[in-house]
Amino acid sequence: MIYDLAEGRRGHFLLESGLHSELWLDLDPLFADQRRIAPFVSGLASQLRAYDVDVVSGALVGGAFLAQLLAQALDVEFCYTERKSRSLGRSAPVGTTTVDVVPSEARDLLFQARYELPRGFASRIKGKRVAIVDDVMSAGSALRGTYAELRALGANVVVAGALLVLGDKGADYFAAEGVPVVFTARDDFATWSPADCPLCASAVQLEQL
Repeated sequence: MIYDLAEGRRGHFLLESGLHSELWLDLDPLFADQRRIAPFVSGLASQLRAYDVDVVSGALVGGAFLAQLLAQALDVEFCYTERKSRSLGRSAPVGTTTVDVVPSEARDLLFQARYELPRGFASRIKGKRVAIVDDVMSAGSALRGTYAELRALGANVVVAGALLVLGDKGADYFAAEGVPVVFTARDDFATWSPADCPLCASAVQLEQL
């Protein structure tokens, strides 16, 4: 199971999407051992073959690592996106910071992260059939940002993929867009907007990672 390759902990966390969750997965070591991740990459590549893609794209960091492995497996081109700036919460150094109060202006600003394709790739993706991927999709913030950027540059995004899909928010978004979602594993995952978060209501300290 993909969970075996990532460390998780419970608490109260601010996700990139602006949603809150009680589970955090540390995905940094996910690609450290290529032999352990290989069966999951192979399984996802098998599903993507049906979509006859020309390019696989993922957001830095984990999505780009996965996209590169999948592009090699499928013998297609690779590209990546990177986040333009942090939009939610307080800016923080690398690592963990506690957030005593989420800024009031952030409470209604969900899915504000923007992702950008390096300009050198722009001409290579126009008109191409592209798969967008991430290591884990929960609300799908990085995938949504990548999707918006690639479409704006003229790419035809035909499928979204992840090693693990958590919850329904990300998958439901792409279903509404008419983009199929493929994955090697799926599990339940609770997230809440700041206004509806039971952990906020219980005054559990919020962490931004």
